[in-house]
Amino acid sequence: MKVAAGQFIVTHEWERNAGQCVRLMREAAQQGAALLVLPEALLARADNDPDLSVKSAQALDGGFISRLQEESRSNTMTTVLTIHVPSSAGRATNSLIVLRNGEVIARYDKLHLYDAFNIQESRRVDAGTHLPALIEVEGMRIGLMTCYDLRFPELALSLALQGAELLVLPAAWVRGPLKEQHWATLLAARALDTTCYMVASGECGSRNIGQSRIVDPLGVTVAGAGATPQLIFAEVTGEAVRQIREQLPVLLNRRFAPPQLL
Repeated sequence: MKVAAGQFIVTHEWERNAGQCVRLMREAAQQGAALLVLPEALLARADNDPDLSVKSAQALDGGFISRLQEESRSNTMTTVLTIHVPSSAGRATNSLIVLRNGEVIARYDKLHLYDAFNIQESRRVDAGTHLPALIEVEGMRIGLMTCYDLRFPELALSLALQGAELLVLPAAWVRGPLKEQHWATLLAARALDTTCYMVASGECGSRNIGQSRIVDPLGVTVAGAGATPQLIFAEVTGEAVRQIREQLPVLLNRRFAPPQLL
């Protein structure tokens, strides 16, 4: 099946950001994509207000998701993205949302909050408490992850042991020394750890690196974006996953018990 990852610069206005998502959804569907992954924290962003994404949090029946649901009804493509959803006064969850046929078919609240490199996501965001369930797209089983989750191999491995053949990763990977190298290395490592495809979308602009990538189960980047708005595509197959797992049976050769959520 054809998969896509789209990246753009998130603005401080949710209506403009919703319009960008709709444009990418429409283009990906027209190109025949069955799965589109968009970046993390798409409601709002501003360099002078790091809390704007939480301040702009919307419920799932708010205007942003409703606008994307409207577009989703026009095709059969599955779209993955994250927004902040209110959880309590002044706080939110960083929630991955999966849309198909105009419906929210899955939600995953980010488990690993980005308390690193002088940023403290947990100051305003509540962590999820449950491993995400797999979804299915055209017969392939898909695992859900968000941004900083990439640094924790246990989550990717848990999803692969549930049966995932492809992992999606909306992200807003913050710029900094060696951060681009970390991004590329970790995407390849998680693909190799799990013998899964990785479809990762990164928000681009002044703060984040962009560089969306589609990586095969041997860690090879088969499609990649730069630092500017872009939509990339690749073909993935369950048969390729099965063949690679026969040659490289790391999931079967494991000697440790499956990791557990604390």
